[in-house]
Amino acid sequence: MQTIIRLTDNYSDSENIIFPVTDLKHVNKELFDTGELEYMKSFLRDHKQKNFSFNRLGTWLHVLLIERESEKSARLETYRETGAKITPAVNEHKIDSVIVVDAEDKPEEILAFAEGMALKNYQFLKYKSKPDDELNTLSTIYIGSKKVVQEEVDRLNIVVDAVSRARNMVNEPVATLNAVALAGEIEKMGKESGALVEVFNRKKIESLKMGGLLAVNRGSVDPPTFSIIEWKPENAVNKKPVVLVGKGVVYDTGGMNIKTGNFMNDMKMDMAGGAAVASAVYAVAKAKVPMHVIALVPATDNRTHGNAYVSGDVITMYDGTRVEVINTDAEGRMLLADALGYAKKYDPELVIDVATLTGSAMRAIGNYGVVGMQSNAGKEFNRLKQCGEEVYERLVEFPLWKEYAEELKSDIADIKHLGGSNAGAITAGKFLEHFTDYPFIHLDIAGPAFMEKAYKYYPAGGSGIVVRLLFKYLLDKTV
Repeated sequence: MQTIIRLTDNYSDSENIIFPVTDLKHVNKELFDTGELEYMKSFLRDHKQKNFSFNRLGTWLHVLLIERESEKSARLETYRETGAKITPAVNEHKIDSVIVVDAEDKPEEILAFAEGMALKNYQFLKYKSKPDDELNTLSTIYIGSKKVVQEEVDRLNIVVDAVSRARNMVNEPVATLNAVALAGEIEKMGKESGALVEVFNRKKIESLKMGGLLAVNRGSVDPPTFSIIEWKPENAVNKKPVVLVGKGVVYDTGGMNIKTGNFMNDMKMDMAGGAAVASAVYAVAKAKVPMHVIALVPATDNRTHGNAYVSGDVITMYDGTRVEVINTDAEGRMLLADALGYAKKYDPELVIDVATLTGSAMRAIGNYGVVGMQSNAGKEFNRLKQCGEEVYERLVEFPLWKEYAEELKSDIADIKHLGGSNAGAITAGKFLEHFTDYPFIHLDIAGPAFMEKAYKYYPAGGSGIVVRLLFKYLLDKTV
């Protein structure tokens, strides 16, 4: 069940109301008696208490004091976090709707608060025996504001929906979401949003000689797919498309270099990049953003089998490059390389790939941000980074210096697909750069794509990371 955000003109004391404010003077005094107002003032002064809740015989009034932040990025995130923190209490009280009052006429902040609530309210209960027993009751968040406009609310609902779809795909087990089923989900999103979707089957992929995708798929009993989702409105502001490429490894055993211990437990999430770019284009199309955008999602699982590709194989890629395989657990870059080569046919303005690519990126910055690299796209990377600050899906730039290419030199082929033991996230990006001749940004989301436990407004499981970032970036390019 998606949480819907709506605008409202008024409210009364018979409704469930939340006041996110920086000072108690901003709350509506008519809703509180003198004792309650004095109680809040004294407990704030003497005990530093900042959250207050009052039961009105079945309805609730919440007053949430929010720290003042001068920097916009931190300020909006504080509102999102505060919205996320109150959501469990709303559901605990079995409330189905709340009114969030913009008492200080801060439209961006109040939208961020509602966004945090809606993202926190997400659930994946498909495989629960009694899902209704655990279903969150909150279904509608009303925003009481004179400054928020309907278009902003509509966009926020679309983005929350898109994030939820990405999370759903990541949370789905491979038994029900193999490469063919992933392509089917992308087709559904195309029909619902108005974007055009084309799916290449194995025969088409073979005819295109996408050697990287086919090599990884050799260990699977299921066929690979290559999905294209395109939004090209007549009023597009860009003459050349922005192409998004997402890794679609629906399950990764590591192949013949099989993962050990518990490193395979969450590998249904290895298609989070594909889910993110498909969901981002879905949102752009649904919101009718005047941008020509294309997403490419090469998909397969990576398993062991008698005919699986192995270390030492030399694979001829889509663009003709011969690649020496070093470790079959570095499979994602093989799929992405074919897709990046295919992207050249669109003569793109920019290509951004998104992938759960390396443990190196995760170890470097954890789940607090995204590792990014760029080639001939410095200006666009800075724009993307600024958008990341505003939605708090932050980017940390790693270099793609020419020296890293030395680690990919092969004695028997054009290039190795894996570097040495150091700077693994960077050499992975450097490998991908080989297949590009256009402005290129690489985003490694291995850290934040899947949460072991709930964090802020991210649930345990699929996070839907970079859907909001990509939507914000593409929307801002039209301004």
